[in-house]
Amino acid sequence: MNVLVCWKWVAPDDDDRWAGVSAADEAALEIALTLAGDSDVDAFVTVATVGPLAAEAALRDAMARGARRAVRVDAPRDLRSDAVAAALAPLATGCTWVLCGDYSLDRGSGSVPALIAAHQGVAQALGLVDVGTVADAERRLHALRRLDGGRREELLLSPPAVVSVEGSVARLRRASLTAELAARTATIEVVAGPTAPRETPIEEGPYRPRARVLAAPTGDDALTRIRALMSSGVEVTHGETVTLDPPQAAARIVQSLHEWGYL
Repeated sequence: MNVLVCWKWVAPDDDDRWAGVSAADEAALEIALTLAGDSDVDAFVTVATVGPLAAEAALRDAMARGARRAVRVDAPRDLRSDAVAAALAPLATGCTWVLCGDYSLDRGSGSVPALIAAHQGVAQALGLVDVGTVADAERRLHALRRLDGGRREELLLSPPAVVSVEGSVARLRRASLTAELAARTATIEVVAGPTAPRETPIEEGPYRPRARVLAAPTGDDALTRIRALMSSGVEVTHGETVTLDPPQAAARIVQSLHEWGYL
């Protein structure tokens, strides 16, 4: 059984000191390691990410936790989701399960798992809040998916499939000192990745509504034209205080509402 775990390595503000992966990505690795441990055949867990050389620190951490293989797709960190999925999809060929986090550390769109499933032409189950194995020959998964309105949907998944999980599903196990030391010199496979298309930067600035075309003010003198500009075409009205008995007051309110166009 081969299990692929896809991590998204994120460096906030392009500062590698605070880089890492989300709790959902870590939960995906823990589920993969649990599936491999429960399997009665030789299971192989691979962790892959798309990013620069600095992303290998996260991959070494994954190998220290129990992953047997690590692959880094060498590409810029600002690739679009469709380009990331296209780069990771070939690694999913022949895998029993593909596990991902349902959100990234930068709160991305979470669309990469669905795009990988589309590339591979396999089933997908996204946004799972619980995952468990089923003791049968098909090695199926029993899963619970979050729906809108506080509802849940029970799923019975047959491999191959792409699965994304929330961070609350599992907590990643700690690495032993021996595994930490071994991961420092472990071999990380590097695959050439795409260089485009990248995310188009969004110009930030204050909101500026689009200008409206207005007719020029009319009037024989400047004061009349200024009044026309200042009035904005709205007739000036003044408030009026009226003291009436309740029946007459109600009738006056209805009359005013008719005059103002509300009724």
